[in-house]
Amino acid sequence: MTTKTNKKEKYMLAEAYGNLHIGLAFGGAAIGIGIAAAGGVIAMSRNPGLAGKILTFMFIGMALAEGMAILAWIVIPTK
Repeated sequence: MTTKTNKKEKYMLAEAYGNLHIGLAFGGAAIGIGIAAAGGVIAMSRNPGLAGKILTFMFIGMALAEGMAILAWIVIPTK
């Protein structure tokens, strides 16, 4: 038989794990966005003629990285 305090402790533990997961997801997205930006700048400095295409693909990569973090934030609700 569980008491109210045990239920509260379980919810707090579940919330902590959920928040940890979301923090890791956003941290990974930030690292991915940084890598995409660095790669785009390096590619544009090597071939300035393709700067428009490189910039487009760089922004798509950044959007996908951020989208995965937001998806983790929405899919894993904390209550």
